[in-house]
Order: sequence, then C-alpha cells, then structure tokens
Amino acid sequence: MPEHTPGAILEATGLRKTFGDFTAVDDVSLTLTPGASLAVVGESGSGKTTTARMIAGLEQPTTGTILLAGRQPPGPRARTTERRRFAQHVQMVFQDPYTSLDRHQRIGDSITEVLALHTDLRGSARTARMTELLEQVGLNPQQAISRPRSLSGGQRQRAAIARALAVQPRLLVLDEAVAALDVSVQAQILTLLQDIRRQTQVAYLFITHDLGVVPHIADEIVVMRQGRVVDRGTTTEVLDRSQHPYTRALIDSVPRRGWKPRRRPATPT
Repeated sequence: MPEHTPGAILEATGLRKTFGDFTAVDDVSLTLTPGASLAVVGESGSGKTTTARMIAGLEQPTTGTILLAGRQPPGPRARTTERRRFAQHVQMVFQDPYTSLDRHQRIGDSITEVLALHTDLRGSARTARMTELLEQVGLNPQQAISRPRSLSGGQRQRAAIARALAVQPRLLVLDEAVAALDVSVQAQILTLLQDIRRQTQVAYLFITHDLGVVPHIADEIVVMRQGRVVDRGTTTEVLDRSQHPYTRALIDSVPRRGWKPRRRPATPT
C-alpha cells in the first residue's frame, strides 16, 4: 500500500488510464487537504474528467495509486459494504443534474434514499435531516415533493449538491458543475459552494474548462493538456504569472474578465 501523507484527504500518484491504444491520462498526481479546493482545468479531451472519474471510483486506473483519507478505493470486485464506505469519503456532482437525478423521483425522496443507505437515521429524524440539507443549499421544504422537471437548472444543481452532501463526504468532485448554467446562476452556485466549504471543511476537486470561474472557487490550479499536467500552482500564480503558452491561451480565451459572483438572492433560481 502506498505511504500516506498525514493530513491529506486525497493523494493521487502517477495516474494513467488507457482505452485500447489511446492514453487518456498520463502520469497525473494530485493532493488535497481537508477544506481545500483544487481546480483541474483543460479543454475537452484533456483528460480532466477521466481523472475525476478515477478519483470518484467510477473508472479504474490502468496504473498509479489513489488514497482517500489514507485508504485505497475498492476494486471492481469489492463488496457492497466496502463501496458504501468509500462513498462516504467521496461524492461526485455532474454537469447535468437533470440526467444525474432520477426524473421520476421526488427531490426529497432522492435525498432520503441516500440517508437510508448511509446513515442510521429513521423516520422523522431522517426527514428532518433531508429538510436541513435542502435548506443548506437554498431550497425550501416544499420543493422536496417536486420532481426534477419542475425545477430550474440552478435548483436541480442545488438538489444534486444536497444529495451528494447527505453522506457528509470529505471530498466532493464537481465535474463541470456550473457549465450548463447561465452566468447569474453560476454565480449563485459558486457562492453556495464557497459557503458550504466554510461550514463543513469538505474538500473540492473542481473540474472545468472555464478559467473564468476558477478564482471564485479554487485555491490551486492544475492545467491538463492531452492527458498530462502541463502547469500547476496557486490560483494567483497560475492566472497572474504563468508563462506556459497553453495556460496563457486558456486565460486569453476567458470572455468575461472581472466578473465576480453575487451573493445568492433569497429566492434561488
């Protein structure tokens, strides 16, 4: 078993993923401590989402190691109890909440289902926790009986975040979690994520192609191109002082310099 660095919630070392003759990820290493936020940035095909899926346990690395809170993820033949234990360390929020949420299931039921699998809460205590999670992400208890089609895109993403937080994960993997939202709603969700991180000390692995949102969510940045890490550093170092031509090209493509997220309104969209 690889050596664990004390205090690290995520240690990914030398990750490589191949699909036949194609190498999607090549020698990627990442580290995250509790409450930290790391953005993995790159264009489509850069390997960032494949990296995220390996860390979330949805893909198996071809080579390399992953430690979450000092433990390796369960393998493909792991027992259900091991997989559930792993899910309590890491959860993933996807780009399109309409496809990640069951469109036939009420929002409240999607959260209580998770609570039933991963906690000892029963009856009114489970319902109270579900309501607390909805309120934490800015949704009201009445929306618990709604189905995804009745909610806006921003509200669906809030519901997906609430469901991911239900197991109190130590790491939240956010794969293009604001990419499908318009700019004003992006700002609301980013502000919400900032608040949750302060409240819970959950760590974020934020996957995005858009450097414009990174200063509002991440402490550090890793830039990927063609499966490899080509640049890394603090957010300030990468955005203000990086000399790597690929990073500079990504920065120059940001269409809305100076944009800052607003505080979310009392009635979220």
